[in-house]
Amino acid sequence: MFERTITIAVPKGRIYEELEPILRRIDIQPEADFFNESSRALQFATNHPSISFIRVRSFDVATFVAFGAAQLGIVGSDVLDEFDYPDLYAPLDLGIGKCRLSVAEPADLASHDDPKRWSHIRVATKYPKLTQDYFAKRGVQAECIKLNGAMELAPKLGLSERIVDLVSSGNTLKANGLVEVEVLMQVSSRLIVNRTALKTQSDTLSPLIAKFEEAVHALAA
Repeated sequence: MFERTITIAVPKGRIYEELEPILRRIDIQPEADFFNESSRALQFATNHPSISFIRVRSFDVATFVAFGAAQLGIVGSDVLDEFDYPDLYAPLDLGIGKCRLSVAEPADLASHDDPKRWSHIRVATKYPKLTQDYFAKRGVQAECIKLNGAMELAPKLGLSERIVDLVSSGNTLKANGLVEVEVLMQVSSRLIVNRTALKTQSDTLSPLIAKFEEAVHALAA
């Protein structure tokens, strides 16, 4: 079916359950361990000898695809907007991995805080570019402290009063005494492709992208 080698990068995390129906519809079946979050394997074969998956950190998916180590990838729109790689093309919203990028702060601060009155905020976040761009449009100066994890500890330990992070159910915030007070953007997972690969392997990649699109539309119907 696919004559040229294709590597698809996917993020570690909770995406697999939502991704499985799409892969089933396009007849790509990764080996069983792919859907096992506890597996330490990083590369996975499929029922097509020319297609494999790699599993990396969400921020690294964009890097692998942008630099041609993978031809396709699945990544959140938050990552695309944070890095803005020119070599990436995002032709399809997969409609999965939905969440939001939000500001959160301690509940006792939120009880009397008014985000409309902010002029300067200090936040811990993995998304300094998105955060600064968002608040600059509001005339708010955002001082960003870059963290790659354990964001919820920052207010507790005095690193910052607020955080900007992805929120889904809000349970992690609640467990750490934090309250969501403002939404920067809605996030969903996108299919991305390396622009050079799309030109040089269009005979292989274009039909596969079309299959992803057909699957997403069929599942949404």
